[in-house]
Amino acid sequence: MARSLALSLCLLVLFHGCVAYRQQSPSIQQNECMLNQIQAREPDNLIETEAGRIESWDYNQDDFQCAGVAVQRITVERNGLHLPFYTNTPRLLYVVQGRGQLGMVIPGCPETFEETEQSYEEQLQGSQQQQQGQQGRQQIGRRQGQQGQQESFEQLDRHQKVRPVKEGDVIAVPAGVTTWSYNDGDQSLVFVCLQDTSNLHNQLDQIPRRFYLAGNPQDEITQQGQSRHSIARQQGKIRRQQQGNNNNNVFAGFDTRLLADALNIDQQTAQQLQGQNDNRPQIVRVQGRLDFVQPPESMREERQLQGRQGQNGFEEVFCHMKMKQNIGKPSMADVFSPQAGRISVLNGLSMPILRHLRLSAERGFFYNNAIYSPHWNLNAHEVYYVIRGSARVQVVNDNGETILDDQVRQGQLFIVPQNHAVLQKAMSNGYEYIAFKTQDNAMISTLAGRTSVLRSLPDVVLANAYQMDRQQARNLKYNRQETVALSSSRSSFQSERASA
Repeated sequence: MARSLALSLCLLVLFHGCVAYRQQSPSIQQNECMLNQIQAREPDNLIETEAGRIESWDYNQDDFQCAGVAVQRITVERNGLHLPFYTNTPRLLYVVQGRGQLGMVIPGCPETFEETEQSYEEQLQGSQQQQQGQQGRQQIGRRQGQQGQQESFEQLDRHQKVRPVKEGDVIAVPAGVTTWSYNDGDQSLVFVCLQDTSNLHNQLDQIPRRFYLAGNPQDEITQQGQSRHSIARQQGKIRRQQQGNNNNNVFAGFDTRLLADALNIDQQTAQQLQGQNDNRPQIVRVQGRLDFVQPPESMREERQLQGRQGQNGFEEVFCHMKMKQNIGKPSMADVFSPQAGRISVLNGLSMPILRHLRLSAERGFFYNNAIYSPHWNLNAHEVYYVIRGSARVQVVNDNGETILDDQVRQGQLFIVPQNHAVLQKAMSNGYEYIAFKTQDNAMISTLAGRTSVLRSLPDVVLANAYQMDRQQARNLKYNRQETVALSSSRSSFQSERASA
């Protein structure tokens, strides 16, 4: 009897503890979004490398904590290589400027790009660096097989698909998937990258973590004060220095001999993987040109369609999904007004991978003095990055307080929390932006225009709600015939720039 009573008391305490936790957790999360003020922000942290730079916004700021996101601006100079890395969160990338190549390594997917004997021989006639690469491949071949056919096979390169990227592209990257990028264009390649730290696919914590597989990367995360994460990183750095290891890529943490045994390589090669005596940070400059297997432009679409046949399981889910789409072109517009501008939306319906990541994006191009209809997001936070031009922006919270009233300009970022009303008006130089949203099918409700809340209410309700007569109410409802992109009475139509 006593044993049963004790067991019942334990279960009762456990039940109340679980209920208390479930009741407290939402309140903690909601308090993070009790914002009295937000602002347009410049990056807080800068890392200069030999072939580019990485700029980060402080994710500890209240508005970033509310949205559960972290943002970076990554610039890769000509002939620069951003070393392979992965993150603990899904990512959305937008190409602000330039063109280049982006590699994405998805576990379990086949190496569909293969080198031929002829293409390999042509490459051997190139630079001295490529000749050295041949010697390295031959040594690997001798170690991994005794047969001549096996050695010849090992000399030919095979890798997963490399995607050409250009201005206007949105690239979706699942959590834990390795990426690298290379600038083979004639100008700087600039990405804006959003990490969704509150995403269900992130099972660690709200800290944006980046795991580099090469180089000696510097800390990209801005920390305010002495958080547990910053203290742990400092302590880890001290331990590595005491162990004679100043590097911090993933391979650097393994024992050199164990790593060499696991990869069937010599210890010198293992030390190179660990970045010993390599002080280069995240973005390095390639000597010569970076040559890798890539089909001609005209064959890429055909190859992709052929690859989809006969696939199933994990490959059907990820390996042949579209991972990028351009939304910078005028032809991609979902909303267009000759007097105001255009808006292009990319969501889980138009790009299915976004349904898995639970993210979406929106590209806006507004003429001078045009207005983005005041609205709120029904089911998502929204992160705006200003690509070109400037705009007057106001954000209002549930108390009717203006928590943002500023003129935002190129290179700045601001966050609009879910359900907060926002109004944006382009300045005389126009206004272009990319917005990342924390839902794959994000929806807005407008306050002006043909599809607005006011338009959908009976005129008698408006008349009584705002103490006006019914004629005024009808004028309020029908004065705007546009939907989302609104022209201003003071705006004059201007043609789109050739760069759009």
